[in-house]
Amino acid sequence: MNKAQLIDAIAGEAEITKADAKKALDAFIKVTSDSLKTGGRVALVGFGSFGVSERSARTGRNPQTGKEIEIPAKKVVKFKAGSELSDAIN
Repeated sequence: MNKAQLIDAIAGEAEITKADAKKALDAFIKVTSDSLKTGGRVALVGFGSFGVSERSARTGRNPQTGKEIEIPAKKVVKFKAGSELSDAIN
């Protein structure tokens, strides 16, 4: 599902216009991004939580040449599904 399809689905489910659904989705993305940028966490009970974790530096390998390369440490966004979501997809 891409963003346009998600907007259509939200509009249909909530019985709102596509413009309002787009505004709501864009606001959710902005607020979530802002929270994660500052190291925060976004938890949606029953759905899951978004958080930031550190990935340590490591040695990798260039698949074309086989040469070892250093991959620097970085922060990554993680999503952990809540129990209700996990139960619904199993």
